[in-house]
Amino acid sequence: MDITAKESLMAVNNFSSRLMTVGEAVSLIRDGDKVALGGALSLREPMALIREIIRQDKKDLHLIGNAHGIDVDMLCGAGCVGKAEVTYVGFEFDFGIALNYRRVCESGQVRILENNCVTLINQLRASAFGMPFIAQRSFGGTDILKIHPEFKEIESPFGGEHIVLAPAIKPDAALIHAQFADAKGNARIEEPFASDLIMARASEKVLVSAEKIISSEEMRSLRPNIPYYEVTAVVEAPYGAHPTNCYPNYAYDREHMALYVASTKKGLKEFKEEYLDKYVYGVSHEEYMRLIGGADR
Repeated sequence: MDITAKESLMAVNNFSSRLMTVGEAVSLIRDGDKVALGGALSLREPMALIREIIRQDKKDLHLIGNAHGIDVDMLCGAGCVGKAEVTYVGFEFDFGIALNYRRVCESGQVRILENNCVTLINQLRASAFGMPFIAQRSFGGTDILKIHPEFKEIESPFGGEHIVLAPAIKPDAALIHAQFADAKGNARIEEPFASDLIMARASEKVLVSAEKIISSEEMRSLRPNIPYYEVTAVVEAPYGAHPTNCYPNYAYDREHMALYVASTKKGLKEFKEEYLDKYVYGVSHEEYMRLIGGADR
């Protein structure tokens, strides 16, 4: 048996179920928690979990993430966020600036902790490795050090150059959407992975929503890339990344995204009345799917 096959066998070799409802899984998140978001931009964002966070009215969350879009913007519009430690939030060339995010940042409702992609990933990597900090060189030509007093510049003991030590980021919870998972917690994400694999290793708790729950025998043949011992809860949520994409299962729903962005242009109050009241509050994931046209659409 080769090493890869042996690791795959070990990954599925446990006997307790982590399968929960979306409500049970999200109840593990506490107000004020540091929450890492998987996916990126229009790719496989954990939207079923995001919508449940809003239904449960979680508050003062400290979001961690690289390039994001509707997930961060929706949480900000719903009033769930206290801090945002993210590198970008928007809809790129398609719809431009994320307006809910912009409003809460400009008003001071949400504190912004500006960072860059390389540094944030490496800070998560430090946590995954059990290290208190990581050495960085990714600050040249920026003012990042001025807004992150916790970063420390030192002279390298191995050559005299100046380097920066960035503290590890250990999220209280990571939210990840996968194509497949089994009830024991093993999950399989298809590429591109974004930052999901390192987030899973770095976080205290990992909540996985999956397009499909499969048997452990099937999972063994797929070879999980998030093993059960990193996972706290598993939720079956077909189309759980909608309206972002989940390759190869379904594409980005541009029509729904246009509807979402149009509602954000009218202000936070109108956004809640026009979008959240219809598509999030008091609506289960299954009811949401029917509202947007169902799986057949």
